[in-house]
Amino acid sequence: MSTDEVPQERVIARLRPHGRALFWPCVLLIAVCGATGFFAGRFSVDWQNSAVLIAAAVLVVLLWLLPLLAWLSRNYTITTRRIIIRRGLVVRTRQELMHTRGYDLTVRKNGVQSLFGSGDVLINTGLDRPIVLWDVPSADLVQSTLHDLMEVNISAVARLRQQEQSTPPQNSTYWNGV
Repeated sequence: MSTDEVPQERVIARLRPHGRALFWPCVLLIAVCGATGFFAGRFSVDWQNSAVLIAAAVLVVLLWLLPLLAWLSRNYTITTRRIIIRRGLVVRTRQELMHTRGYDLTVRKNGVQSLFGSGDVLINTGLDRPIVLWDVPSADLVQSTLHDLMEVNISAVARLRQQEQSTPPQNSTYWNGV
């Protein structure tokens, strides 16, 4: 197969865990901002007013910024040839899974995930433990898309192998001088 016949890899979807994970951190951010606005400047001693601002800053970092960064650090990209899983903030991990490899897909949902239409997509590759796309939106659609992509890629590989087996090698030696 020449390079002209190889289809280009296209991005099908870029996913993150469901945004519902940021609901409580945002509620706490609003509460901390409201409490800071109420208590800042109410104390007669300056160090107490400064302590309120410092405590508010620490709470914002711990209760809002860290969950936001943890959510942003997990990214899933589905292309026509593979699944790319990126995770981590300081230490980045990139894992790729080719559709031609073949794998089993399972969608697992708890009650809250069912309510929002999200779920965990478990990809069993035959290794020790499955690869998990945690809490992806439209988990059933992701599962059916991955099934379709895997079927297309595996059948394309089978066609290539069949073509290779049916055409004789160009530089072979035939018996009897032919």
